[in-house]
Amino acid sequence: MKYRYISFLFILTIAVLPARAQLGGRYAFTFLDQPVSARLAALGTNQASIADKDINVAFMNPSFITADINNQLAFNYVNFFAGSNFGAFNYAHTFNKVGSFMGSIQFMDYGKFDYADEAGNTAGTFGASDFSFNIGWGRQLDSLFSIGANLKILNSFYESYNSFGIAVDVAGTYKSKTGWTMSIIASNIGFQISTFSPGEQRAPLPFNLQYALSKRLEHVPFRFSFVYNHIEKWDLTYFDPANPPGGIDPITGEPQEQKGLAKFGDQFMRHIVLGAEIYIGKNIVLRGGYNYRRRKELSIVDKPGMVGFSWGLGVRIYKFKINYSRSTYHLIGSPNYISLVFDLDTFKNDETVRF
Repeated sequence: MKYRYISFLFILTIAVLPARAQLGGRYAFTFLDQPVSARLAALGTNQASIADKDINVAFMNPSFITADINNQLAFNYVNFFAGSNFGAFNYAHTFNKVGSFMGSIQFMDYGKFDYADEAGNTAGTFGASDFSFNIGWGRQLDSLFSIGANLKILNSFYESYNSFGIAVDVAGTYKSKTGWTMSIIASNIGFQISTFSPGEQRAPLPFNLQYALSKRLEHVPFRFSFVYNHIEKWDLTYFDPANPPGGIDPITGEPQEQKGLAKFGDQFMRHIVLGAEIYIGKNIVLRGGYNYRRRKELSIVDKPGMVGFSWGLGVRIYKFKINYSRSTYHLIGSPNYISLVFDLDTFKNDETVRF
């Protein structure tokens, strides 16, 4: 039985590689790549393999949609750049013999823009936003394995232009008896149903095949998280003439070519996101993360600052889990993430909520 489930995860990985091994260029519905949960943002990514009954982890990794998150409700909000905001609402419920389900609404609001002509004359405003309406299903196969999937109906509305799409996520998780948790997640398998303009070529969705790993140590209040992004493509290098991967030759001023071990290390690390959680008592947890690719692509050479780093904390107040984080994308500032999670059953049974 154990090896049958492992074979399923292997087949899932191989099946999506040929059709989706592409990266770069124009994508539709790129808001799906953004972390919405304050916890995941603090860990530096939009994905994790953490089996501790968190509905926000299950939102991105549907193999955690199990009875453990039954009747959980979550509200997520992000104050992003330039007046834009995004967030998600999640609710999960388990039905006997059928499995566990989760309904979610994810949105991104880009704010208001002025109508203007060539001369700069303005007349009114218009809005722009993205939406994803999700139905997720998951099932615990046994004490070690769980599987799950999300169905997403996608809509982008920019002024009077609309685009629709459909996507699915599929995932499988293995939890070892020694406390290791490992997941394979294929996110955003789908296509753009209708484009913004007639005759426009359909754009691909931001597909990502990920491997996630975590473990909470037995004798130390510490958990580490590891995510390997884009298994389907090796070279994620983005060439920026102002910030080339190998740096700029101080004498000639020309971009320097990376070679050998330096090139391999740079390309490997662009896949990796590292995160950690430190538990302080039963009601407080501190979090941090490092995203190498974000730092390489978004930092300024002379002033990299804390670009690529993220941090956050979680507190339990009564029956509510409140998570807050900041993730540094650029020197101009860091978005604020906040999540509120609570279990409706605890209000009926007067149970204690813990991290």
